[in-house]
Amino acid sequence: MNSKKPLIIAFFTIFLDLLGFGIMIPIQPFYVQDFGATATQVTLLGASYSLMQFLFAPFWGNISDRHGRRPVILLSVAVSAVGHLIFGLGQNLTTLFAARMLAGFGNANLGTAQAVISDVTKPEDRAKGMGLIGAAFGLGFIIGPAVGGLLGQISPTMPAFFSAGLAVCNFAFATAMLPETLRKQDGMPATSGRRMLSVAALRHAARQANVGVLFTMTFIYTLGFAIMEQVIGLFIERIWVPSGNGGTLRLKLASEMTAIYLVAVGFTAVLIQGFLIGRLTRKYGETRLARAGLALLTVAMISIPLAGSTGIFPVMVSTAVILALGSGIFNPSNSSMVSRAARVTEQGSTLGINQSLASLGRVLGPAVAGAIFELNANMPFYAAGCLTAVAWFVSQRLQPPPGQASTVQTSN
Repeated sequence: MNSKKPLIIAFFTIFLDLLGFGIMIPIQPFYVQDFGATATQVTLLGASYSLMQFLFAPFWGNISDRHGRRPVILLSVAVSAVGHLIFGLGQNLTTLFAARMLAGFGNANLGTAQAVISDVTKPEDRAKGMGLIGAAFGLGFIIGPAVGGLLGQISPTMPAFFSAGLAVCNFAFATAMLPETLRKQDGMPATSGRRMLSVAALRHAARQANVGVLFTMTFIYTLGFAIMEQVIGLFIERIWVPSGNGGTLRLKLASEMTAIYLVAVGFTAVLIQGFLIGRLTRKYGETRLARAGLALLTVAMISIPLAGSTGIFPVMVSTAVILALGSGIFNPSNSSMVSRAARVTEQGSTLGINQSLASLGRVLGPAVAGAIFELNANMPFYAAGCLTAVAWFVSQRLQPPPGQASTVQTSN
């Protein structure tokens, strides 16, 4: 099989998926406030989306190990389209929560997309391949928030309908272009029958060298990042949108400035994950890059409230660059290490569990972020910085994989 075609198609599939998600980010917190939502309810809405990803990422991954990557990608994209459509039509908070949960169920397919990358790349090229998914994320966060901020100026529901349309285009594109990458090899044992995340499935995967440590790093990092992510728009609104502005004007100003911040994050992430991650991995190794990424993220989190205290928005935007640099080198390095540590027959399920733990972080993070923000607007970012620092300490327990001792030793 020509490995370039599945890589390119997986990239565009995830890009369109994340573009639809990114479009919703600038408008969602302020749109739901018009339904009477508090800061805590705003962040819980984000948590409801991630809750479904937490529950169903192993489900999709296991099915992809059994029946193929292609049908999972197609079905999950179709479900997300319905979720976006219902969100645009929603007239109350209950409907909005149900819509985000449905979209989260559909978008719990990242582990399957990563399995496509694993299917068609050699171990030594895995980080570069995972970087393509990171680049798709980055582009989604460049174009998505920018488009969402623009569409939000027209109508607060327009981003949701546009996202639904993108999902339909994504389905048509994947139907026409995405090949099946899973190969049934003689002598390969059947994959586990576990379909949902469970303690038994977690223990089974964590028995593999380094996988338990990598799972822990994924969860703690994502928990911290999700706390920051869910309140960054509310923080920008509080600091830079004059209190006299209300209603539509407040929504427009806050969503525009949030979009600018997220575009800065996405642009930097694309540069790192799309063009530099392969060279950096060959020079420094995945372990060293993961640790450096966590250190940069800690600095970025703590810098956000400091930047807010200056009242200068360009200073705030500079923290986005540090944030994207840290996540841009951590995410593909960590995903690549999980893939390389997983058994060949359990790529989809192991990566699915890893994404499920990330989703758990995105459930618990928003669940507490709003409440912490209501107490003190700076505290969520300090808490996030402490968590990424803990993840850095956990990363010191990584052991050299077979044949890679020299690479890991240079990272100490």
